[in-house]
Amino acid sequence: MNKKPFKIGNRKIGDKFPPLIITEIGINHGGSLEKAIKIADHAIKGGAEVIKHQTHILDDEYSYHAKKVVPGNSKETIYEIVKKNSLNEEQEFKLMNYIKKRGKIFISTPFSRKAVDRLIKFNVPAIKIGSGECNNYPLVNYISKFKKNIILSTGMNSLSSVVKSTDIIKKNKTNFCLLHCTNLYPTHAKFVNFGGMLQMMKKFKNINVGLSDHTVGIHISLGAIALGASIVEKHFTCSKKINGPDISSSIDKKDLINLIKNSKEIFLARGGEKRPLLEEKKTMNFAFSSVVSTKVIKVGEILSEKNVFPKRPSGGDFSSVQFYQLVGKKAKRHIKAGERIKKKDLKK
Repeated sequence: MNKKPFKIGNRKIGDKFPPLIITEIGINHGGSLEKAIKIADHAIKGGAEVIKHQTHILDDEYSYHAKKVVPGNSKETIYEIVKKNSLNEEQEFKLMNYIKKRGKIFISTPFSRKAVDRLIKFNVPAIKIGSGECNNYPLVNYISKFKKNIILSTGMNSLSSVVKSTDIIKKNKTNFCLLHCTNLYPTHAKFVNFGGMLQMMKKFKNINVGLSDHTVGIHISLGAIALGASIVEKHFTCSKKINGPDISSSIDKKDLINLIKNSKEIFLARGGEKRPLLEEKKTMNFAFSSVVSTKVIKVGEILSEKNVFPKRPSGGDFSSVQFYQLVGKKAKRHIKAGERIKKKDLKK
């Protein structure tokens, strides 16, 4: 089924286009604009087309209760983590402009209405809704009213919850795509749950579906692409040796180069149907067989597996596929051992 056209800026996404690899800087910059630009620069050198950030405005994003909540992969509260790893509006604007001047596309994930307003002010081409906000229906509604193309991540949510969000987006007549996701940092392969991604592909047949991948390395991303993912999102860093909240599930420039290269090859390998290719004709000539005599066959002798059998190459009057049509036929002439059986050799 043809999927609805989806674009991020001028980048077309869908079955007819190579998968898009979104590189997420996220908050790996540690609150430093200089480091954010360095990470973006590494991503661009690695072939990134779309670079994603996270837009945090604490007073609109968190209640005071966040100062007591500690994520599973940290010793600090989520409030402390985000506070020291966020960019302010001026810094984020400079980051966006750097990426745009390099000819690449900047998008971001907002976590509050004020963050959405900032990105609308920036005139970003698309907005990513994170998994944690997938069931924040008021925020989904707020975002979708701006008519910006939406990438909706769906980790930690059931299919019914995803449907509720997409119904809101559809009601606001906004285009969207979906990302399957597991929100563990890093994610072990046994928790990736490709079945969930395939379930969404089946449910949303005309919508582009992909994977937000938090596993270590690139092999799970490539598996998702082989299964039909149109988009893959990976956290990105300039170095795996630096400290950061999402470094454990991040790729670097070398990984990105390999991911893009291999994703394009897998894209070329997808699709098609089970049939011989015209390009295989030369191989067929030597790989397929013709029916030949395996011993001397006298006039009037009946052909059977004892005196005829298919042997390479092809090119005779009778292919291996036609072998059983010959069994039981009588020889019209004396046939030497090793000869291809010809139509004129057989009695009618």
